[in-house]
Order: sequence, then C-alpha cells, then structure tokens
Amino acid sequence: QVQLVESGGGLVQAGGSLRLSCAASGRTFSSYAMGWFRQAPGKEREFVASINASGRSTLYADSVKGRFTISRDNAKGTVDLQMNSMKPEDTAVYYCAARDLSWASFEVKRYAYWGQGTQVTVSS
Repeated sequence: QVQLVESGGGLVQAGGSLRLSCAASGRTFSSYAMGWFRQAPGKEREFVASINASGRSTLYADSVKGRFTISRDNAKGTVDLQMNSMKPEDTAVYYCAARDLSWASFEVKRYAYWGQGTQVTVSS
C-alpha cells in the first residue's frame, strides 16, 4: 500500500515556474514507477509525465515536453515535477500516482495509487 501527498501548487503568472512535490509512504517506493497527471474542469484526467523506478527513464506528454521535468529521490521517497514557461492551459488539479510495476506508463489505468491532488492556476 502506498500513500501519496502532493504539495507545491498555487497561482503563477504565464511564463513563470512552479515545483510540485509528492511524498510517498511505504517501504517499497523505489520499486514503483511514478507519474504526474492533471485534470482541468470538465475534462478527463490526462497524462503529464512519468518516471521509472530507478529514475533513469522518463516519459512526457507532448504538451509539456521541454517545459516540465520529472525527477525522484528514492532515498527520500519523493517525486517532483518542475514546471517552467507555464501557460494558462496548464491550469488544472495535478495528481501524483504510483504503479506496482517499475516501468513508466502514460496510461491512467496503469496506476493503482493516487494522491488527493493540488491546484495549479496559471494566469494570463
């Protein structure tokens, strides 16, 4: 069982930066692939970024590639999302997720554990 708690959301102007962090409980954090997803009002939850268990392999949605960076610290049990050059369309609730397998995935259904989400708002 894994419990996830996100932090770092807030309000930022377009072009600005935010860093989200997700703290995970559980002794086997280093065996889980982790992901960040987001959901805007009236839209389905969508993939943002994923990182494999070792941290050596990452995946990004085309919409954030080159602007966002996912990273993890297995010793601390955390996974971060650095968001730069933010746009109003990045506004959403951002969720941290963990899956029971070690390789990264972009599919929502592959993730068994979810945090409660943190709001990110980008003003124009």
